[in-house]
Order: sequence, then C-alpha cells, then structure tokens
Amino acid sequence: MVKAETTTTRVIDLHEVRKTYRGKVEALRGIHMQVDPGEIFGLLGPNGAGKSTLVKIMMTVVRPTHVTGTMLGEPIGHKPTLKRVGYLPEHHRMPPYLTGRQVIEYFGALADVDRRTRRKRSDELLDLLSMTDWAEKRISTYSKGMQQRVGLAQALVNDPELVVLDEPTDGVDPVGRREIRDVLVRLREEGKTVFLNSHLLSELEMVCDRVAILVQGNVVMQGTIDELTAESRRYEIVVAGRSPQWVENEASIRTERLPDDRTKLTLKGAEPQAVQPILDRLRREEVTIIALQPVRETLEDLFMRAVVDPVTGQALKPGASKTPGRRAVPPTSAGQSDQTQVKGPKA
Repeated sequence: MVKAETTTTRVIDLHEVRKTYRGKVEALRGIHMQVDPGEIFGLLGPNGAGKSTLVKIMMTVVRPTHVTGTMLGEPIGHKPTLKRVGYLPEHHRMPPYLTGRQVIEYFGALADVDRRTRRKRSDELLDLLSMTDWAEKRISTYSKGMQQRVGLAQALVNDPELVVLDEPTDGVDPVGRREIRDVLVRLREEGKTVFLNSHLLSELEMVCDRVAILVQGNVVMQGTIDELTAESRRYEIVVAGRSPQWVENEASIRTERLPDDRTKLTLKGAEPQAVQPILDRLRREEVTIIALQPVRETLEDLFMRAVVDPVTGQALKPGASKTPGRRAVPPTSAGQSDQTQVKGPKA
C-alpha cells in the first residue's frame, strides 16, 4: 500500500466508498464524507442504510469493493493508524470472566499502551464513567448499560485522536446517556474527534457539530444542523384575537387561527431584523403578543424528510429506487490532495 501525500487537515476524508456483497447487494453506493478535527460528527440513517458497514470499512473489519480517501492522514486500510483510534463496535462482546478493570487493561495492551499507563488510565476511565464500584466484578454480572460504559472506557484507554463509536448508548438508561454525552463533549474540548453512529436522534442533536444522513447506501444530506434546516427557519408569533387586516394582506406572513381566540403568524425564513418592525406595529396597535419564538426543523424532522419519498410519502426501503433529485451532491474542495485507492475483490 502506497502512502497518500496529503495536505488536508481532515481527520476522515472519504470518497467513492462502495461495498457490494454477493448477490449484487449494494450496501454502499459511493459515499463521500468529510470529518474535521475536534468535532463530533453524527452518522444516522434507517436500518439497512449501510452505517455499520461504513464504520467497519474504516476500521478494516470489512473490506470495501472500492474506497478512496484517508483517516488521520493515512490511506483507508492502513492498520498501524488504528493505534491512534478508539473503537466501540455495535453489539460488542467482552470476555465474561474478566472484570471491568481487566477488560480495559486488556484492550490497552492490544493497543500497545504500557502497563503503568493503562493501569492509570483504567482508574481514570472507571471513575469518569461511574464504574469504580464495579471495577473488580466480572463482566458476566454487568447489565447491558454497564457493559456499554466499560466498552466506551476501553475505546478511550489508548488516549486516541479519533474515537469511533457505533451505537454507544444502546441499552443505557437516561442517566447513563447523559453521562456519556458529557464524556463526548469533554473529548471535543480536549481537541479529539468523535465519529458517532446512533439511531437516537435527540442524542445526536444535542452534541453533534455536523451530521450525515445515509439512505440506501448514499449520503443524501451532510452538514451542520443549522445548514441543513436553513430552509425551514421561521418565526412564529401568537397574538390574542384576530390579526389586523394588514397582516392578512401581507404575502410574507401566513396566519392560522388557534383555539381560545388566538392567531399564529408565521414569517418563513425571517431574520430578527425583519421581525422587529412587525412587532413594533403590533404593539402600536395594542395587539396582545402572547408568544414569540424562532422555529426550525428538528433533527428528527430532517431525518424523516430524508428517508421518506416525497412523491409517495412512503419510507424508502433498502434497494428501492429513489426519487430523482434527492441524492446529495458529493462535496468537493479546491486543491484537494490525491488519495490512495484501495480496491477489494469483487463481491
């Protein structure tokens, strides 16, 4: 494998990632994805979209049919780079006869962390994830959520530059999910990059700097949540009684009668500067303003828009044809360096 010369600072830079299984089943159909240093990047999509396959290709667990790109500046498939990566697989399994501490130290040894350091790190991580009291108990006595906490700890024992987490909060209770979110934010504050695959959209929305949505092996949306929801931004003003006639005649304002003799005024795409004159006029006319709030799509709204066919209104199924025009244009950058290609055997 020839090392790719690169000037990019991206932690993950993927182009044309394809995976075709036997029977001509296309799991990935040309993924383009970029992850920058020091960000939490969320990968989401419906079941069968290819999320875990993509993660496994990055981690060399699954061999791609074709991939061009780098991870931490090295070509995808460069196994020595994995020493700088922390990885929590989906449905991971740990030896049930080991204690929590032993699991963390075992994976630290696999990552070539010296004994003194991995012992110190295991103490720190057990405390960070509220597992100190269970450190000397066997994994076989742990609940699913406790196993996830130890799984996250082993992914961090080598102090990685990049942390790849596949469903890290699966089976974790609300308290545990919050603690894990706090850990992810702390990692970002330390300058580390987190690549997070999760089906819990509310979790992603709270911590992710950017997201990508996979549908049928394609990236259909990628960017910050603000960028992806820009078209849905609006201001909603609720007033008592009916709105004045001039509001009804204003093309940029949509009105809706509500229960209890109220009216909602919606200003699509309005900036604060555009809303202020309307508020001033309503006040001058002594209209009672009950509520004012900026509104945009949630990540769940965005997700549903991506995975539902706009013509039929039905959820897109794996392998089904997509409505034209819904595939995202692969991002490009000026001066992008050449990347090494890795081609696997044909499926």
